[in-house]
Amino acid sequence: LSMREEGGFEVIKKAILNLALRHKVHISAYGEGNERRLTGKHETASINDFSWGVANRGCSVRVGRETEQQGK
Repeated sequence: LSMREEGGFEVIKKAILNLALRHKVHISAYGEGNERRLTGKHETASINDFSWGVANRGCSVRVGRETEQQGK
C-alpha cells in the first residue's frame, strides 16, 4: 500500500509517527539557525516539540485537508 492509493492516509500517518520518533535527530541534521525560525510563534512549530495535523499551519507536519478527505 502506498500513500497515494486508497487507504494511503494510514500509511501517511504511520510515516508521520516515524518522523516523530526521531524529531531531535532530524532537527539536528537541518543545520544551524532553525531555532530562530522554529519558535512556536507566527504559525511555526516549536523546535522542541513535534506535532502534526490536518490543515494546521502551526504544526511540524501539515497534511492537506484534501489528503484527509480523499484518504490518500
